[in-house]
Amino acid sequence: MGKCEQCIIKQFNSLKSLTKDELIRISGCKTSKKIKKGSIIFEEGEVLNGVYCVKDGICKLSKLSENGKDQIVKMVVKGQLLGQRSLISDESSNLQAVALNDMEVCFIPKSEIIADLQKNPKFSFDVLKDMAHDLKEADNIIVNMAQKSVKQRLAEALVYIHDSFGVNPDGTLSVLLSREDYANIVGTATESAIRVLSQLKKEKLISTVGKYIKIENLEGLKRVE
Repeated sequence: MGKCEQCIIKQFNSLKSLTKDELIRISGCKTSKKIKKGSIIFEEGEVLNGVYCVKDGICKLSKLSENGKDQIVKMVVKGQLLGQRSLISDESSNLQAVALNDMEVCFIPKSEIIADLQKNPKFSFDVLKDMAHDLKEADNIIVNMAQKSVKQRLAEALVYIHDSFGVNPDGTLSVLLSREDYANIVGTATESAIRVLSQLKKEKLISTVGKYIKIENLEGLKRVE
């Protein structure tokens, strides 16, 4: 099991603001977990007794709407933390986290992190900055839902996945999402997402290789109306 103070992942999140002694103490009480693709990391409404640091892999954070449909709120990647909000607010989780591929995460107990939040102002400030960024993203999602077409939202989602996660050697998007996942990202029915993907394919903006999607014209996708 790796040591937190030597882990390269900590550079990418608020844990970078902890002192070496704090990291050594956390390292002694964290647990590492391997999570299989499709497995649930935590459920909506679950009480989280700590935070997860994503060492490898990608997960989706989603919320179940009243009509029983999942809305994907965010995708969390290697280097990011899961569960910071529950840590501070004492509320149960507002979202469900599901692994999109095989993941490795480290779980840090709440009791350890709370002590650092209270004693280390730089760490507290970095956690607040992360939350402010999440709020800004949530605001953008609300505006997009209200003002943009499904086609625009889907094109933006494809560009975001391309820019954030990159491509496989054959040029296809490295993150394999189901058509239902794409529908849940943009807040539409699965049939609607399939129809729009077909339109983007006809317009030669994307192509498909099995279940994988390849972007053929990135600039064109950014200009979709």
